[in-house]
Amino acid sequence: MATPAQVNSKLSALPLRCRACGTAAEPQANAICGECLGPLDPDYGTDRAYPDRETIAGRARSLWRYHEWLPFNGEPELSLDTGFTPCFEAPALAQRLGVGRVWIKNDSVSHPSLSFKDRVVATAVNAARALGLDTVGCASTGNLANAVAAHAARAGLKAWIFIPHDLEVGKVIGTLVYGPNLVRVRGTYDDVNRLCTQLADRYGWGIVNVNLRGYYGEGSKTVGFEIAEQLGWRLPSAVVAPMAGGSLVTKLEKAFREFLKAGIVRGTPPRIYGTQASGCAPIVNLVESGADRVTPVIPNTIARSIAIGNPADGLFASQAIKTTGGWVAGVSDADLVAGIRLLAETAGVFTETAGGVVVAGALALAKNGRLTEKDEVVLCITGNGLKTIEAVSPDLPDIPLIDAKVKQVAELVEKAGQT
Repeated sequence: MATPAQVNSKLSALPLRCRACGTAAEPQANAICGECLGPLDPDYGTDRAYPDRETIAGRARSLWRYHEWLPFNGEPELSLDTGFTPCFEAPALAQRLGVGRVWIKNDSVSHPSLSFKDRVVATAVNAARALGLDTVGCASTGNLANAVAAHAARAGLKAWIFIPHDLEVGKVIGTLVYGPNLVRVRGTYDDVNRLCTQLADRYGWGIVNVNLRGYYGEGSKTVGFEIAEQLGWRLPSAVVAPMAGGSLVTKLEKAFREFLKAGIVRGTPPRIYGTQASGCAPIVNLVESGADRVTPVIPNTIARSIAIGNPADGLFASQAIKTTGGWVAGVSDADLVAGIRLLAETAGVFTETAGGVVVAGALALAKNGRLTEKDEVVLCITGNGLKTIEAVSPDLPDIPLIDAKVKQVAELVEKAGQT
């Protein structure tokens, strides 16, 4: 793996430590332990100082307001305006779910590329800068491709982005417009990811979800930090999130644990629920079966943004879910499309397929009694529906075509029963 010298005098990446065997490593573009092949995580040490609520609240409204919990020393230089997306209550949806309260954590409006992936790429490009890398890249099912291309363009970094050949048009255009080197690969995401692992070794690029993964993944924690702050420095009873590689649910659990340890919030960690499309549900299968390893699957779902058949963090996601007392839900393509429409019609948010999986999963969890009328639930909506209009357009009603006459409008109003 590439281990270039750190050249940025203002910002340095933290050293790394193996999550499995504890082996320490210098800051570097490498996510795999050389001793046991376990994952390398940033090592925050034991003497790091953390701010209080008032200090955090006085800072700029971005994910960097929590910079002490992110894997750097010094001041970040890139993507300073990413994060702090809306978190708002949705009472009509709570009524449909049969729970006490529901909030929508809406990363479908994340800056600049309209998905949760902006967070992880913001930390990854700062790691690339701190490590002296001039090229970043990724293996992506769409949203990450958009985010890497956008953040790299703003940072003046070269970008090599690899996607499955059959990605949605909106996500392809939403990447290509930023001017990266974009390559379509015949095969699934897992094929693309294997290729990128080889390319990281060969060229020394910062592949954000491969050799920069330890730094990249920490950006996910800021979703949990923001939820706690936006709910008035308290924790909900449950959080429902989509699962692709599985990292988001592990980082949500970590975020709540870190805020509790620092005394920023008090109470009980929320139960974390993970959702997947039934056509690609290896983590759901893992949890439901009680197995001790992920069994890879071949994706067969319209939810391409989370269609990872061999999730890198699947086992860790399972552990986070079980530790918090949560569970999982797999939903059909038809149900996730219905979930997209339900969120739009009750909360005014147009989400992509991953968000439909979250809403449909929450409905399934409520039906099975895992979410109850006593619960205060946050739904993590991670991407924008304008990127995947193919998924929902066949399910929408026909649009009437009329002449410019009041009489014809009146007939439509009468037919709609809204007179």
